[in-house]
Amino acid sequence: MSSRASQHVAVLMGGPSAEREVSLTSGRDCAAALREHGYKVTELDAGLDLAARLAELSPDVCFNALHGRWGEDGCVQGMLEWLRIPYTHSGILASALAMDKERSKEMFRRADLPVVESLLAPKAEVSKNHLMTPPYVVKPNNEGSSVGVYLVNEAANGPPKLDPSMPGIVMVEAFAPGRELTTTVVGDRALTVTDILTDGWYDYDAKYKPGGSRHEVPADIPKEIHALCLEYALRAHDVLGCRGVTRTDFRWDESRGAGGLILLETNTQPGMTPTSLTPEQAQVCGMSMGELCAWMVEDASCDR
Repeated sequence: MSSRASQHVAVLMGGPSAEREVSLTSGRDCAAALREHGYKVTELDAGLDLAARLAELSPDVCFNALHGRWGEDGCVQGMLEWLRIPYTHSGILASALAMDKERSKEMFRRADLPVVESLLAPKAEVSKNHLMTPPYVVKPNNEGSSVGVYLVNEAANGPPKLDPSMPGIVMVEAFAPGRELTTTVVGDRALTVTDILTDGWYDYDAKYKPGGSRHEVPADIPKEIHALCLEYALRAHDVLGCRGVTRTDFRWDESRGAGGLILLETNTQPGMTPTSLTPEQAQVCGMSMGELCAWMVEDASCDR
């Protein structure tokens, strides 16, 4: 690629998903980091006119800082392939697979990666009867950032009353107890493990509000568990065909040792906000926010 000073990077942010506000923060922070590293940067709030705006701007690279549906599920990736603009993160198929929790879990099961039992069911049925013995979790099959997650405890009087905004088909998943761990993959390298400490459920607010959670990085866990997190994150990244940067989330039940480590999901476009886990892991491993963003730009391509 040409020198950074002559490279024009369009940072895609915002968009119409439930994670719009997080994406705007991620995009602004990534844009600032790229400017500090010498790139010419244009910030684009991704709307229905995105293809026309990109055709007019003709950037060298698109840095995809979108989160959630449309920006993270293969749709924008397909548009960028059509426009032949090199872009960051995973391609069409890997993005679609990772965003579809049930399909990605099918891929993980085939690869002998540890996941919990789950099923897809109509929202009306889930609100009418327990489709799984509590405790279990109900969530959209294709959203991230703990959007619309319901935890049904063993003491629950009945099934959850789901918000009307929930999709028609939802995932019901056995609850995996234990500590919340996560590992970032950059290219072909798994960075480290973070132990996410919260006073309650690791929900949207815990993820993104200052003080909502505390991060212990690297996690104070046995070497065996640390090594397994790195191995599983790399294998999940590869099984789905991911590119660039991903982050894989786990639950670990200490009482069961290595058998208590469960893979929850792989995020193809992890958050890049001040409280986000991926930039923090990169920093601990000697890579600044700017260096991480610059790496992603240099790694960008079509046909991902």
